[in-house]
Amino acid sequence: MTSSADGHPMRPFPTPIAKRSLFGEAARSISALILREMSTRYGRTPGGYIWALLEPVGMIIILGFAWSLVAKTPTLGTSFFLFKATGFLVLQMFLITANQVGRAMKFSRALLFYPRVTWLDAVLARFFLNILVTTLVTAIILTGIIHFEEIRTVLDFVDIFLAMTLAALMGLSVGMLNCYLFQRIPVWEQVWAISTRPMFLISGVIFIYEDLPRVGQDVLWYNPILHITGIMRDGFYPLYHPTYISWLYLGIWIIAPLLAGLLLLRQYHRDLLNK
Repeated sequence: MTSSADGHPMRPFPTPIAKRSLFGEAARSISALILREMSTRYGRTPGGYIWALLEPVGMIIILGFAWSLVAKTPTLGTSFFLFKATGFLVLQMFLITANQVGRAMKFSRALLFYPRVTWLDAVLARFFLNILVTTLVTAIILTGIIHFEEIRTVLDFVDIFLAMTLAALMGLSVGMLNCYLFQRIPVWEQVWAISTRPMFLISGVIFIYEDLPRVGQDVLWYNPILHITGIMRDGFYPLYHPTYISWLYLGIWIIAPLLAGLLLLRQYHRDLLNK
């Protein structure tokens, strides 16, 4: 304790110990859940992390070879593999994030009865681990394709980062709402799995928006992932500048399900745990 100029002792400024403690507990809980997730999802099977890389690589190779047999050149650029990868990896970021976040409370159900572990900790732990692994896999695959095929292009890293961030945030948003629906309406998990299977065909993985007939453009424009794949390809192909992208529409898709999921989980998470 120090003294003032007139000799009276000076009290130190109060520190928000409660807030710092609360934040520290949340950080510790999330870190512990991430480590548990890493050991269970990737550590129990031989080559768990390797499969996270080999699965998308295998799909991209199959798509690249298949389309090289029916077309002389890809829609954009000269590499079938790069064209398919720039669409598939965006879709993968969204789907894996939405699925993993949607099952977060079910996966950590036993731990959520402890007072220091909250449902939000479980959701954020899965979200952070997923974007870390998926981003690393995406970077390895795209870098490998560019170097292996000696592709000369000017990359726009802002668009690439923006596309992957939007895909991750939309996965978090939809996953947050699914986290409630998967537990409140059990059949919704099967409905979601079935309804997302066609997304591979309608999200710009194998085509670009401009190549669709007018009727197809009018319908598929409402698929938000198609907007994000357009941003991603804008970052890899300097001559491609999609004009159909709506930032307002993407913002609605990110904010609306996120707010709905947060409000529903905050209100009913105890009921879901005791269900």
